[in-house]
Amino acid sequence: MSQSVENIQTSVTADDLALAVRLAVEVLRTASPDSWDAKAGTLEWDCWETVEHLSDDLFSYAAQLSPGMPLDRHVPFVYESRRPGGPANAIHADRQAGPDGLLQGLAACAGMLVAMVRTTPPQARAYHGYGISDAEGFAAMGIVETLVHTHDLTQGLGLPWNPPADLCARVLTRLFPTAPTSEQPWPTLLWATGRTELPGHARRTNWRWENTPRA
Repeated sequence: MSQSVENIQTSVTADDLALAVRLAVEVLRTASPDSWDAKAGTLEWDCWETVEHLSDDLFSYAAQLSPGMPLDRHVPFVYESRRPGGPANAIHADRQAGPDGLLQGLAACAGMLVAMVRTTPPQARAYHGYGISDAEGFAAMGIVETLVHTHDLTQGLGLPWNPPADLCARVLTRLFPTAPTSEQPWPTLLWATGRTELPGHARRTNWRWENTPRA
């Protein structure tokens, strides 16, 4: 029987993040090597740039969780775009390494964040532009970035993508506590991040998560 959002365990862990990235990399590795210039879903970026952006998100989250970082600003890496309209990243993959190298970089950045989430004490806090958060919050944000951008990518690459319902439900509970609970978790997460509509709920044109600690 399918589970609704409110009937699933709500804690978010480093294992959840590792699972999300592993599943994403597995499906992305099946893409044709010549398909990475395709537009990623409704984004203005191509699929290669979108993986770089996702890698950059996970890398920067790991950096923010590092001990002793200020609670009022991001770690001051240089974020730059390689073309007008492209994502501004500190992380850029070597094009000569091809898609395998691109996905290796994604897995490496994810590994840094997984390690930081595992080793950061629950009481520790770190800066994010939407508010001070904890390790669980950064794990949940990393999962949402991974699941939703893999959705964008698989749309552009022509691949199936249907992440586990319980994983989607946990990050919905952690980051989108007011999201509808009447529909299945994956389409609800896509709605919460402005990718689709739900019955009785129009597609969101503006959205943000609530990442402040729950306790």
